[in-house]
Amino acid sequence: MLMTNLEKLYEINFEKISILQRKIQILEPFTIIKGASKSGKTYLIYDYLAQFTTTQYLYIDLNDLRFDTNTILYNIDRFLIQHKDIEVLVLDNCPKLENDFFINLKMIKSIILTTSQSLYYNGFSTINLHPLDFEEYILFDTKHQNTTNSFNSFLKYGNFPEIIQFNETKQLSRNQEILKIITHTHLEFEILKLFIQSSGELKSIFQLFNTLKLTHKISKDIFYKISDKLRDQEIIYFCQKFKQPKAPKKLYCYNHALIDAVTINKKFNNLLSNMVFLELNKLYKKIFYLDYIDFYIQEYNSIILAIPFFNDYVSLSSKILPTLQELHITNITIVTISTTKTVFMDEIEAEVIPFYEWALTL
Repeated sequence: MLMTNLEKLYEINFEKISILQRKIQILEPFTIIKGASKSGKTYLIYDYLAQFTTTQYLYIDLNDLRFDTNTILYNIDRFLIQHKDIEVLVLDNCPKLENDFFINLKMIKSIILTTSQSLYYNGFSTINLHPLDFEEYILFDTKHQNTTNSFNSFLKYGNFPEIIQFNETKQLSRNQEILKIITHTHLEFEILKLFIQSSGELKSIFQLFNTLKLTHKISKDIFYKISDKLRDQEIIYFCQKFKQPKAPKKLYCYNHALIDAVTINKKFNNLLSNMVFLELNKLYKKIFYLDYIDFYIQEYNSIILAIPFFNDYVSLSSKILPTLQELHITNITIVTISTTKTVFMDEIEAEVIPFYEWALTL
């Protein structure tokens, strides 16, 4: 029975699947792909396997309910000995394994693992995969004929690679379904929903815990444990205030469109701020915020402001002028929904630019 199951897995053929390449690719033969649910890990594998014939790889999704995971893992080495053509072993949705699991797989030239949690094995490199940035989204989006229309879709329905394949009438409900897929219990779902509702806002874990405690019976330890899990999976992020690590942090979600999936209230400021953060997060390891300033990139002496409908720069300039002088800021970018202009703050030229132009220059 076991061999029959593995034989069926061995027959899987990805040649007919249409793949669009991401900016990031699998380059090392022993690689762990870490990414949150729906970030595109499996399709990155499909792209990698395209260079091999179907007899050269064995792909196993360890979340497949038709198979017993423990039995499959225990007998893989015997199956590989019997099928010497196999050069690549893929374990999709891989749990944490004992290090000696790989000792018996020395005959394999390439092993690719995907996970939503932190894994480390000697000899493996790691790819941290995130959902699509805007440039990738445009390449994936074949429905819209210009950048502005693609941006409108990206703004409404987000950055999951799969979302583009859905009809627009189904995209919102699909994002809501994914929230339930991500979480395993009702309590996890409620905690994640609370985090997403707070995206783009200054919140501490303790504040969020007290908010949820008003409506749900939950211990502090469980709340913090689930919060840590969501952060480890990079479903949520916290942006720290510059030189004030104990100050409340700004909260962001790995898909900005999930904000509209959990609240009927339109939060354009939060939405745009979250979008800008995700684009910056792919480029910079350290992103801070300051009073009246959304993002500060210290290594480039730059600030980025996310203002959907920018018009009153005189009031803004007076608020941030002391910070500009103190930090000797030389580069100011104001990201908007559609406005383009140039303004000056303390003789510093500030570029006001729509998100769909700004994101393509990064």
